[in-house]
Amino acid sequence: MTCKSMPTEYLDADGLRCPLPLLRTKQKLMKMAAGDVLEVVATDAGSWRDIPAYIEKSHHRLLDKSEPQPGHYRYLIERGED
Repeated sequence: MTCKSMPTEYLDADGLRCPLPLLRTKQKLMKMAAGDVLEVVATDAGSWRDIPAYIEKSHHRLLDKSEPQPGHYRYLIERGED
């Protein structure tokens, strides 16, 4: 992981069910500065498709997505410019 991809913000969405992980991710990104990196952790399997699909249609950039443990999902998202 490079310095640029080091998280500057963190969102714990463990235990939240669809659509809350995506909604909280959107809210958190709106409050961040361009170039900041958000780390999201979630347990909702729907986030595996929802968060990347949203990022693909937005001005943000998905730096990484992983499943460090079965049923636990981690995303690194760089906040884009408006």
